Amino acid sequence: MKEELEFYDVKSRSKFKTMDWRIETKMSKGQTRFFAVAKSPMGTHEAWRIVSADFAKSHS
Repeated sequence: MKEELEFYDVKSRSKFKTMDWRIETKMSKGQTRFFAVAKSPMGTHEAWRIVSADFAKSHS
């Protein structure tokens, strides 16, 4: 079950909470990073938040 996460929207410089997010995985310099991604309520862009591998695996 998804939980409510708090994101920081860099463009509008404000925080928001949402339960509508997804997990994304990115590879960088041979290291795997996990992110929670949500649509910003202030526009059409997305806010990304780094999450742990354990969190990503339990919520994907």
